[in-house]
Amino acid sequence: MKENFKTITFKEKYGEESEKNSDLNFALKLLEKAEIAHQSNDLENAINLYKESIKSFPTADAHTYLGWMYSLQGNLEEAIVECHKAIKIDPDFGNPYNDIGCYLMQKKEFDNSLPWFNQAKKAARYEPRHFPYLNASRVKLIQGKHGQAKHELHQALMREPDDENLKNKFRELVSLLN
Repeated sequence: MKENFKTITFKEKYGEESEKNSDLNFALKLLEKAEIAHQSNDLENAINLYKESIKSFPTADAHTYLGWMYSLQGNLEEAIVECHKAIKIDPDFGNPYNDIGCYLMQKKEFDNSLPWFNQAKKAARYEPRHFPYLNASRVKLIQGKHGQAKHELHQALMREPDDENLKNKFRELVSLLN
């Protein structure tokens, strides 16, 4: 589904500038190394690499992913702080909005999570676009608002039509409502 606003990719955000700015270029390389450490489940190394990246050149990406590492360690408050830092650096980056919403869900602050998912939906730089809709659907289900949950899940499916898991969730919800 085509969004009604211009979307920005990671490469569009950083590509040209990183060619001219050696600090940013180095920071982005550290981001790549941190991602590898995360995928290897080496959270401490990933955290240290994200912090090094931020010292070299603070990006919304590094703060958001550092927050994610903190959340995996159960430190939701610090994760939220990092996401707020990310938003301050790049308000067009959708991940920290969605992540704050998820962390608030984990804290059972469901009503407070919804505005964050709505912000993520409008962010120009955000992939995967269906996540905030899926997360909002989860909140609506918890709240017993099944019709609204169905709408959110349908919006997620419109943005990721080939996702079999989403299709199954949507069918299950529709059958629940019938």
